[in-house]
Amino acid sequence: MKKVVIGMSGGVDSSVAAIMLQKMGYEVIGLFMRNWDSYADGELIDAPTTEQGICPQEIDYNDAKAVCDKLGIPLHRKDFIKEYWDYVFTYFLDELKKGRTPNPDIMCNKYIKFDMFVKEAKN
Repeated sequence: MKKVVIGMSGGVDSSVAAIMLQKMGYEVIGLFMRNWDSYADGELIDAPTTEQGICPQEIDYNDAKAVCDKLGIPLHRKDFIKEYWDYVFTYFLDELKKGRTPNPDIMCNKYIKFDMFVKEAKN
């Protein structure tokens, strides 16, 4: 059986893709990337939480985990918090200071999603 690693967000697209890959006979492995953490970034005072008392960014992971559990596939989690700050958020802030309208998704795709995340999936 061929293995495939899928980026799992917990949303409809990745969830349906995982189901379709399973139906095609693949062994599916989920990989979730976390790029932001209020607590890790020192935002302890007044950090946003949900009614359940968790950081909003944890909701995405919980959704991905619930989908993977339902489908019977493992979910691995990889934190890119520091890398996101260094390559994406710093760029965003620098561009704002220059009076520009930055698009952080471009840098995230370049450095995180299509570089570091792909390398992690291959591992």
